[in-house]
Amino acid sequence: MYLFEIFGLELDFQPLIEELRSWWAGLLKHLPNILLAIIVIAIGFMVTKFAKRYIDRVSRRMVHDSTVAGLIASILTALVVLAFLFLTLSVLQLTGVVATILGAAGVVGLALGLAFQDPILNLFSGIMLSIRNLFKEGDLIEVSGYFGKVQKVNLRNTILMTLQGQEVLIPNKTVAQEPIKNYNRYGMRRVDIGCGVSYGDDLSKVRELTIKAIKDSVAYDTSKDVQLFFNEFGNSSINYTLRFWIAENKTGQADFLSAQSEAIMAIKRVYDDNDIMIPFPIRTLDFGIKGGEKLSEMLGSGKNDNSGDQNFDNEHQST
Repeated sequence: MYLFEIFGLELDFQPLIEELRSWWAGLLKHLPNILLAIIVIAIGFMVTKFAKRYIDRVSRRMVHDSTVAGLIASILTALVVLAFLFLTLSVLQLTGVVATILGAAGVVGLALGLAFQDPILNLFSGIMLSIRNLFKEGDLIEVSGYFGKVQKVNLRNTILMTLQGQEVLIPNKTVAQEPIKNYNRYGMRRVDIGCGVSYGDDLSKVRELTIKAIKDSVAYDTSKDVQLFFNEFGNSSINYTLRFWIAENKTGQADFLSAQSEAIMAIKRVYDDNDIMIPFPIRTLDFGIKGGEKLSEMLGSGKNDNSGDQNFDNEHQST
């Protein structure tokens, strides 16, 4: 019996002593597991340190954006730490604690996912955009109705600078879900020009002179043919489409517009020199129920009819 008298009160420490003995016995019983857990923690520390360095190097090689690469490395390192933490708890036979932690993490993760759905979608979309490398900074792209150069891709937005000088922030989830036109991806771009010539012109001559004008006056990609296709009988002209590729690695919007402008001026110049007409819209006035009649004939007919009516009136008045 462990009885002590303090200030006239008898205190029994027997339950406390028994509990401490029980703890000590449990400690001795689980001492091998504790030592093994310490070894696992030490190994985990060394493995995590090496893995963090390796993951950081690989992520920066895969992802060009340093912010996204750092985030990926931190997430993967945290997963390695959690794996060793759960392994340590399992060695200590604390499976109940592991289950409780996993359950709580699931509930918390679900709540956070519902509360921050859009930011989380933008975050993972930004990571996927960086990994897939669909475009890079400086590329000229068109997405979600916006046309401009990529300034930066951060964890939430893709930042574009329009050709008019405005900055546009597009959510990463929108960029990841919608079609993207990348004008710099393959380093080439085609110019299409539509025009028409009169029905009286020689189409073979038109085709020959138009293609020659492009070859002589416009800086184009000589490895690809200049093509002209007649494609429509219009109201006042026979219409065609002219196609040529601008010089390689000159796919910027200024280069595109310059090539287009030079082509239009060259076509107009060669048509003026060779008396080829680009007609204005023409409207035909059709007099008569069946087929057309000349306006002069209709006017002449009208004058004769009026004079006849006038003679009839004069004769009637004289009688």
